[in-house]
Amino acid sequence: MVEIAAIETVLVRLPTRRVHKWTGLTEPIGQYLLVRMTGTDGTVGWGEAPALRDWGGEFGRYFSESTAIVETVISRYLAPAVTGLAIANPAELHRRMDAQVKGYPYAKAALDFAYYDLTGRVLGVPVHALLGGLLRPVVPVTHSIGLLGIDEAVAEVKKVVADGIRTIKIKVGVDPDRDVEIVEAIRAAVGPDIALCVDANEGYATPGQAIQTVRRMEASRLIYVEQPVMGIERLATVAAAIDAPVMADESAWNAHDALQIVEQRAAQIISIYTTKPGGLYQAMKVSAVCEAAGIACNVNGSVETGVGNLANIHLAAAAPAATLSNVIPVSMPAEHQNGRIGGIYYADDLIAAPLEFTDGGIRVPTGPGMGVEVDENKIETYRVAS
Repeated sequence: MVEIAAIETVLVRLPTRRVHKWTGLTEPIGQYLLVRMTGTDGTVGWGEAPALRDWGGEFGRYFSESTAIVETVISRYLAPAVTGLAIANPAELHRRMDAQVKGYPYAKAALDFAYYDLTGRVLGVPVHALLGGLLRPVVPVTHSIGLLGIDEAVAEVKKVVADGIRTIKIKVGVDPDRDVEIVEAIRAAVGPDIALCVDANEGYATPGQAIQTVRRMEASRLIYVEQPVMGIERLATVAAAIDAPVMADESAWNAHDALQIVEQRAAQIISIYTTKPGGLYQAMKVSAVCEAAGIACNVNGSVETGVGNLANIHLAAAAPAATLSNVIPVSMPAEHQNGRIGGIYYADDLIAAPLEFTDGGIRVPTGPGMGVEVDENKIETYRVAS
């Protein structure tokens, strides 16, 4: 049986198409840590930790991870613990990682992705088959506007709709009047047939402020309101007072958080990440809790490069609860973008071929492992000193 022979990390920085921000974000997206996992037969699997130092759980429940922290945790604790492990045993991978260090889900997720990629490539099967099977051959994509000015946002939504995007997420949580105005302007620009949602990233100061603001927005027909306030208890207050469904993101990191959200009726939707619970193996547990509780889900992330985004796609294809449109990139190298901006956040990418966008979503790769080759020349181009 093929075993893990070596684990290396590479820090990269991709150039962004434009500045992409949300409430509380203080550093640029795109400087992330890659993991290269080599098997004893020479097969290579890739993973990514899109770690941001100011991204963590509510009230300090889960601490942020910078790329420097992730690199240290992997090199000092996780890599020695899992080297020598045979492929096709993610339960043992996570047992070993958890025995070495508590927490640090982004570091663990990067190894998890690489391990699934390596396993799939050795066995000749796609990652979604390892997760239970292909439920969705095309996974729908939501384009995130970020904290743009109103005129710039309107111009962008018109273009992404022309590119075939059918759902748009509007970042809010800055100022209630501005938030209401931008939602109304975007609805007027895209017409009645495009789905709109908003994400405050915990930006509203109180449940009362969130409730008042959302009630003003609801005439624009929102499909959900994501994380209007910090705290599961506060989310429950908002969810009970507005008509639009509430989605939990910062409040929902793992399966235990999902149980608490269900118990307190804090949200009707949960955003599943591949990273926050610690990888694909743990993300499927979140999906199982949500499916049992009747909670709808999408797959969301930290605007990964194509390497990490492939994990998002396979999760969205295989997780039974992930029935909604996903806030994930349409990863494409520069030479394939041709003026497209729908779902594109970077001016270039690290995968050798573009993802196929069709019918409002990404066609799930069916090749072995993650299904798309990594471009090691591009990785060298965008490598930066750690």
